[in-house]
Amino acid sequence: MTALAELVRPMLATAAKVLPDDDENWAFEFKWDGVRAVAYAEDGRIRLFSRNDLEATVSYPELGALAESLGRRPVILDGEIVAFDEDNRPSFGVLQQRMHVADAERARSLARRLPVTYLLFDVLYLDGRSTTGLEYVRRRELLDSLTLEGGRWHTPPWFSGPGHQVLAAAAENGLEGVVAKRRQSRYRPGRRSGDWLKVKHARTQEVVVIGWTSGQGRRQETLGALLLAVPRDGRLCYAGKVGTGFTDRMLDRLGELLTPWQRPDPPVPGPLPRGQVGGARWVEPKLVGEVSFGQWTGQGRLRHPVWRGLRPDKAPADVVLET
Repeated sequence: MTALAELVRPMLATAAKVLPDDDENWAFEFKWDGVRAVAYAEDGRIRLFSRNDLEATVSYPELGALAESLGRRPVILDGEIVAFDEDNRPSFGVLQQRMHVADAERARSLARRLPVTYLLFDVLYLDGRSTTGLEYVRRRELLDSLTLEGGRWHTPPWFSGPGHQVLAAAAENGLEGVVAKRRQSRYRPGRRSGDWLKVKHARTQEVVVIGWTSGQGRRQETLGALLLAVPRDGRLCYAGKVGTGFTDRMLDRLGELLTPWQRPDPPVPGPLPRGQVGGARWVEPKLVGEVSFGQWTGQGRLRHPVWRGLRPDKAPADVVLET
């Protein structure tokens, strides 16, 4: 894949509480509850990369036919890999079972039971040239001209507004929220920009796992809750403890992942609340996950967090505080 040898890191949106009110300068897209993926299609083959440059092609074999629909045309596409539940709504819980599967045979078996859909919203390279310098509206015209509609991939529409109606439609259909994109904005690889704004219905936060505490009853010798951190003022700070939202299988898997990374002391500055971290087993801050929560406390802790799942597509350095 010589023409597409250089990886293009995804452009990132900035969290916002409300959508912009000058609708004429913005375009609006639904926000999908999945994992970001950049697709490199060339010579009838496709390669998928997460936003931290990890290849995920093996994990999603059902997306391979997307390249065939493009023929030998070299294209770089940006989008979200999403799994839908039995009610045809995006389910991050279902997607968790598909993420980070490295065994090709197991991935094919999962694809038959729990297929994913690649939802496309940008084109970054087409017909021998980069399109990142083009305005958003022009890139969308090029993407729409490719008519990428198949069994496991789809190009959702974008809307001119009003933004509040798009946000209401997202809520009505059980979607995560809306992304507003400035119509004249260029694509800025690897940058988080105010030209893209994301507004969510539910509050979620990516977190770095820094330790765990033991469970109770039959799980008293195993993992019961995770200790979390988020970046503040350039360093990781303690953000609270999550003990709900897990299945037994998740807890066992987390224990397997974290045990080799144990360390004697916390990887965040103190003082730490003794009631939450008593008997803690600390680990190197390498693992990223996501929680939903009610609000932030005055001490910078997550109130009523619920575990949503691991984010193997993201590194600790990618985590930002969602204010």
